[in-house]
Amino acid sequence: MKKYGVLNRLETISSAMFIPVIIIVWWWYGAKNGTLNTNLIAGPDELKKCFTDMWQDGSLQRYLLASTGRVLKGFAIGSSLGFIVGTLDGLLPPVRKLLAAVIGILRPIPPISLIPFLILWMGIGESSKLTIIAIGAFWAVLLNTIQGFQETDPKLLELAKAFGKSKIEILFRIILPSAIPSVFTGLRLGISHAWTAVVTAEMIAASSGVGYMIQIARELVRPDMLLLGIICIACIGLIIDLVMTLILKKIVYWRA
Repeated sequence: MKKYGVLNRLETISSAMFIPVIIIVWWWYGAKNGTLNTNLIAGPDELKKCFTDMWQDGSLQRYLLASTGRVLKGFAIGSSLGFIVGTLDGLLPPVRKLLAAVIGILRPIPPISLIPFLILWMGIGESSKLTIIAIGAFWAVLLNTIQGFQETDPKLLELAKAFGKSKIEILFRIILPSAIPSVFTGLRLGISHAWTAVVTAEMIAASSGVGYMIQIARELVRPDMLLLGIICIACIGLIIDLVMTLILKKIVYWRA
């Protein structure tokens, strides 16, 4: 059984890596034979040199740490508020009725569209960026938390009431365990949205971070720095998603 499990895992990994490997090979070959315009898309040699220079002078680490710190702070604020409001909405029908119209009106507004307003209101400091990140995380956690509480099996609730279980016991032994998978799905989506939001906010108004790095690369016409910034965004986003998936599997162990 272990042999088949390892083979299936290797097959899954090889299938997932097929298209990325093709793209990398095409990129490398095109840069070497001149079919790829390196003035628009940096080749492997230029990218390697840019990475080495920025890593040695410490600028790349500063950009990455600035963005990561903002994401963690904004995500902590947004996800906490999303979980609290989602729990109240999911458990209390009066709150659900009160918030239904507000959620329906505000949810479709993209966080990015609020950046000019927040800059006017809060300035270009950290407050406006953290607010955008918090909003990006808030909606994903809120909606998935509400969904998790609403998906509790009614038969389990009826059975618990028939056995005379108290409301506290029903909450902690039935409702919360049923909602946890959706809550963590919301957290996974929320931190991805937070990472997207911080990069966008930094491109518009910042003096540090990966988004600021991309903006500087555009102004200096540095395709190597621009490509490095995009790769950093992709890699950090992938790492965040993998970490959240592993945490989800460990905590919600009863779900496949």
